[in-house]
Amino acid sequence: MGKRAFVFPGQGAQYIGMGKDFYEQILVSRKMFDLASEAAGLDVAALCFEENERINITEYTQIAMLAMEVAVLKAVEEKGYMPDVTAGLSLGEYGALVAAGAMGEEDAFRVVRKRGIYMQEAVPKGGAMTAVLGLGADIIEKVCEETDGIVSIANYNCPGQIVITGQAEAVASAAQTLAEAGTKRCIPLNVSGPFHSSMLKEAGERLGRVLEETEIHDIHIPYLANVTADYVMDKGQVKPLLMQQIASPVRWQQSVEKMIADGVDSFVEIGPGKTLSGFIRKINRNIKVLNIEKVEDLEKLCNVIN
Repeated sequence: MGKRAFVFPGQGAQYIGMGKDFYEQILVSRKMFDLASEAAGLDVAALCFEENERINITEYTQIAMLAMEVAVLKAVEEKGYMPDVTAGLSLGEYGALVAAGAMGEEDAFRVVRKRGIYMQEAVPKGGAMTAVLGLGADIIEKVCEETDGIVSIANYNCPGQIVITGQAEAVASAAQTLAEAGTKRCIPLNVSGPFHSSMLKEAGERLGRVLEETEIHDIHIPYLANVTADYVMDKGQVKPLLMQQIASPVRWQQSVEKMIADGVDSFVEIGPGKTLSGFIRKINRNIKVLNIEKVEDLEKLCNVIN
């Protein structure tokens, strides 16, 4: 029998109304939204369910996303489903940590609330991110290295889709060079800063001080870190990796390839949207993938991962 992985999406998949049916219909999910509100010091349910502009602002997006993901996770666990391994993209790594037993829900909400604030406050003027389609990582890495200014890879998403990040002029210059090198398309992203670049190092350092006061538990289920695309089983590695993650590339494609090589044949994406499901299918079309973002999706679990 193959292994199953629970995976958690990152910032950008949020939308008004996400998780509302879980909040209204499943008690354990409602408790997670309430716990998130208490830990974050704001009404997370209102943030997720009521029309507002804050949900797309990093400071608020991150806690909203994690609350929804953990609320859905607890509903899945209540059904008796557990993963053999877990991973998350950027912010989603905190969902993976909760699933792995490494971080308690309340602590995860508290840390992510601070993470969102610190990343928002650390965003320098003149930062940008661009998705590069249709070129290999080796070419993109070389162009970034040879471009004047700060520009580097932020996300290795899947074959043919890599995101670059850094100073706006350097990102634009690299994108022009990549266009000349034969990329299918370069798409500037509508984001508030150069995430996963060295320009966010200060936010990682500030987060480190919050993590110092956070208890990391023994890890019951292996999870893969964004920074290394490898398993973490030593709880002593968790805090340094989370600090580095803010200013380091997200090695999502490598993480998925690692899980598949180790026998994972079904992935359950827990949270809003189907971004990770799309990436995983592009990495390997023979893998079973299911997204859980609505209560009715819970009924599909037995058909996908049993």
